[in-house]
Amino acid sequence: MQLIRIISITLACMLDLIFGDPQFRYHPVCLIGKLISGTEKLLFLLFPAKKRARILSGAVLVLVVCGVSTFVPWVILHFLYRWKFFAGFAVETFFCYQLLAMKSLKTESMKVYYALKTQGVESARRAVALIVGRDTEVLDEKGIAKAAVETVAENASDGVIAPLFYMMLFGGAGGFFYKAVNTMDSMVGYKNERYEDFGRAAAKTDDVLNFLPARICGIFLAVSAFLLGYDGKGAFRIFFRDRKNHASPNSAQGEAAVAGALQVQLGGDAWYFGKLYHKLTIGDNKRDIEPEDIVRANRILYGCGILGWALFAGAYGIFWYALQMFTR
Repeated sequence: MQLIRIISITLACMLDLIFGDPQFRYHPVCLIGKLISGTEKLLFLLFPAKKRARILSGAVLVLVVCGVSTFVPWVILHFLYRWKFFAGFAVETFFCYQLLAMKSLKTESMKVYYALKTQGVESARRAVALIVGRDTEVLDEKGIAKAAVETVAENASDGVIAPLFYMMLFGGAGGFFYKAVNTMDSMVGYKNERYEDFGRAAAKTDDVLNFLPARICGIFLAVSAFLLGYDGKGAFRIFFRDRKNHASPNSAQGEAAVAGALQVQLGGDAWYFGKLYHKLTIGDNKRDIEPEDIVRANRILYGCGILGWALFAGAYGIFWYALQMFTR
């Protein structure tokens, strides 16, 4: 079964590289999103609008969504493998494929690149608005390129390395558990009036789950940059220096490595919902960022993803082989 898991995840990675994230009505993330929205509405009706009650209801949300999102695919896979092995293998491969987003991340960020190169700033602002949460109407060409590069660097962990990490450890059901937490954080993990207390449990759980994968991802991005001929030394230097320059304990890990690899400065002040937020910078401003850096960031992303698959699969296989040898 250990070898089968490696093969299943390998095929899932290949499907993602070829086709990208499939877009259809019953995509797991869409279903998890509907579960989160429905549970949120119910909990807001059941719990009073007080601080402690909101924190408690947020914890209930995490338990319900994680429980359902993990238990359902586990049951499906359990019965399929018992019924026909190939059916379980095929469905688990398809499940894992849907949890990866490397090609989709590249595709969406490259839309920004092509808009900058051929359609102008206004079109690029509309393209980048689809992948970032900040106000984009105030961004110039450099700001748009920076936002796209930051998105690629930050989501290298959430969309590639972290899902691979948990799928390799716990199979398709483990990948669903991670994706449920990550989706909750993206929907309710905001520090605003509605979610300041309610989203706390989701945000903290996401921080815990991403703690190790985000740091692994930063190292993989730096190694990828070195192997691809970018400033690998600078990637490691900025990674260790600036990887904590963010309000989130995990978000700057990948950004720091990519900033160092490309010798540009990321982060800094940004507008959200009409309000300017002062943020620390990441990297040294050795040169101005340009649209071509989006292409470079995606090359580093792909190198990171392939490296992650190879090392995770190798480590997983070696561990189980050594365990079997030891227990004979």
